[in-house]
Amino acid sequence: MNIQPQLIELCLQKNRKAEYELYKLTYSYLMSICMRYSKCKDTAAESLNLGFLKILTNLNSYNPQIPFKMWIRRIMINTLIDEYRKVKREREHISYVETYYDNPDFTDVNEAIDKFKVEQIYKLIDELPPSTKEVFNLYVIDGYSHKEIGELLNISEGTSKWHLSEARQKLKIKIEDKLFIKL
Repeated sequence: MNIQPQLIELCLQKNRKAEYELYKLTYSYLMSICMRYSKCKDTAAESLNLGFLKILTNLNSYNPQIPFKMWIRRIMINTLIDEYRKVKREREHISYVETYYDNPDFTDVNEAIDKFKVEQIYKLIDELPPSTKEVFNLYVIDGYSHKEIGELLNISEGTSKWHLSEARQKLKIKIEDKLFIKL
């Protein structure tokens, strides 16, 4: 994705054709981010549109010293987190254990993962409970720390660690089940 400064300047001038061109250029990148956080393509597209609107409305605060791709990624992730919070408030609250136990049985990656296609792994991640999936994506894929995740999602650092542990455990079981079926 190569966004020219002239295109950004035209977008700042509210040129609709330039805004549409920027949308087309960033669509696949932003949609890939949205799909990691949504089970439904329609929901992901809705989040993408909300995030893109935020990108356009905050374009005047963009600092050219920062890579544009990183800047729009941050806005999109923040939009997805805002949407997650909104949905979370609408759902019934669930209490989770606040403690995290280090367990040597949890593994990050092993040779079995090489036997899966990326789409299969994303599908397994997509089957996780929403809160657990959110924490897993933020920690493993987007590189946030547990402290940052706690601040973003209004949960404790321990709850973030618990969700990550839960995600790893569930994914491990799902991967083992898939491997057992293939044998």
